[in-house]
Amino acid sequence: MAKAAPKVIGVLTTPAPPTWWGANRHKVLLVLGLAAGFYLGTHNASTDAASREDQPRPAHTAPDTRPTTPEGTRP
Repeated sequence: MAKAAPKVIGVLTTPAPPTWWGANRHKVLLVLGLAAGFYLGTHNASTDAASREDQPRPAHTAPDTRPTTPEGTRP
């Protein structure tokens, strides 16, 4: 008896090369993430705190209302 010829089950082909987005999306997202981080890091509320410290302070403080006793005297 003669052997039966092998049957073709499937054909392997090389995949299509990736598109530009598929090949470079990690680079694009990295640059966008770095730009967003830089923006958030330099435009935060702590920069406003420095300008608030430059405002003038009161010229005096409230007087002390606690009762005082002369030093060296005992009841």
